[in-house]
Amino acid sequence: MKPSALSVFGLSVFGVSASRPSVSGPWRRIRCAVRPAVAALFVAVFANGALAAPPPEGFADLAEKLLPAVVNIATTQTPKNVAQRAPEMPQLPPGSPFEQFFKEFFDKKRDQDQQQPQQRRPTSLGSGFIVDASGYVVTNFHVIEGADEITVTLQDERSLPAKIIGRDQKTDLALLKVESPRPLPAVNFGDSATVRVGDWVLAIGNPFGLGGTVTVGILSARGRDIQAGPYDDFLQTDASINKGNSGGPMFNIKGEVIGVNTAIFSPSGGSVGIGFALPSNQVRAIIAQLRDFGRAKRGWLGVQIQSVTEEIAENLGLGAGSARGALVAGVSDGSPARKAGIQPGDVIMSFDGKDVRKMRSLPSIVAETPVGRRAPVVLWRKGKEQTVTVEVAELVEGEQVASVPATGDGKGGASVGEGTISELGLVLAPLTPESRERFAIGKGVLGVVVTSVANGGPGAEKGLTPGDVIVEVEQEKVASPAQVQAKVAAARKEGRKAVLVLIERPSRGGHRAFVPLRLERG
Repeated sequence: MKPSALSVFGLSVFGVSASRPSVSGPWRRIRCAVRPAVAALFVAVFANGALAAPPPEGFADLAEKLLPAVVNIATTQTPKNVAQRAPEMPQLPPGSPFEQFFKEFFDKKRDQDQQQPQQRRPTSLGSGFIVDASGYVVTNFHVIEGADEITVTLQDERSLPAKIIGRDQKTDLALLKVESPRPLPAVNFGDSATVRVGDWVLAIGNPFGLGGTVTVGILSARGRDIQAGPYDDFLQTDASINKGNSGGPMFNIKGEVIGVNTAIFSPSGGSVGIGFALPSNQVRAIIAQLRDFGRAKRGWLGVQIQSVTEEIAENLGLGAGSARGALVAGVSDGSPARKAGIQPGDVIMSFDGKDVRKMRSLPSIVAETPVGRRAPVVLWRKGKEQTVTVEVAELVEGEQVASVPATGDGKGGASVGEGTISELGLVLAPLTPESRERFAIGKGVLGVVVTSVANGGPGAEKGLTPGDVIVEVEQEKVASPAQVQAKVAAARKEGRKAVLVLIERPSRGGHRAFVPLRLERG
């Protein structure tokens, strides 16, 4: 732990004053004048335990208890698809007296190389921990990825071969099994939802292949998204975590596993006090599925979502300061969401009784919902809450959650030419065979295409580019520039500061997103 220094300069709170301390040698003396009433208040606060409990004198007893359940993991891998390049015979003049000599030499060398077995090499050193006395071991997927052989070394230095029971790349977890003639020491999972920022934590692992190593710190933060996968919800700690700690456990002060140490932030490659662990509640659910099915079975809803910004929240009538939930930008054909009647423009506020505070929390909530469950979904739709029931399906690996093309016949007063929407800084045109060919827009896409974007205008501010298709304005489909202009005029008449448009981008694989466009003053 880094040494810390406390300085007090000119503090005055409720009659408690402190002058800048005078310094004599290495010591600093702080003079305080404290009123009796305030002094009594401070005594009462400390006596009643309002502040955090003092740190323990040491962690030796806890470490001694936990170390036997933490293992070192080594893997080996045979290089695959790597052709051993045979030495080439040098080019010699025709009829050279050395030609036969070199031919015999290189033919012999080539035969020797082919007869030698491919060399096995260690590819990974990591950590793991035993969760069942029969020999089940939890670790990270990346620790055993591509391994041909896996060896688990216990604290008593016994080495046991391990086989893979299941693995899940999306959460970077794997479950191994070793066989032992006697029960193995195991640890239990704790509740990661109850751990608080500032709580003591211990990390045990195999940094740099050194063997069982204990480090101590606190929980620094919760719910970190480090862009490692679609279900990021990491715990952050300042306990020292280094290369080789991957797959090792993070414990609370009770000796329960509250996380699996997985990643670090490190410009230098070593610990800088920013480590990340998968929360135990997520790990426990995935490991149970790996043990039962050999893979993770995740729930699937079938929607394309985006964050609700303050602008979008105000436009949808959620009110100022109510930017929460997940905005549905698209719904997949045949998906549970489509069958339940969820529509683009809906804001999912809760799923199966769990609040959706942020957009990125919804995928994790849905993934952890048992397949086949009929889950209530609270939506915000056109100014009021509605509840629908979704029967959760199983996510098929590789499933593409694509936007659904808008329906309709494409008519309804379509203009035959381009239209300039000055309030949005856009020039729009109807979708014709010519415009579809020009911007590579598929036949299934309906709406109005952007042909030009004014520099500095509302459209440019939100990153719109020529070729983008406006599918909806104010949650109603449009098929002509005239319809867009009418929606803009209506919004201006109502005193709106922005209009909400649904954009489809063929250049990005049909990605859809709701975008609030500021209305420029006329």
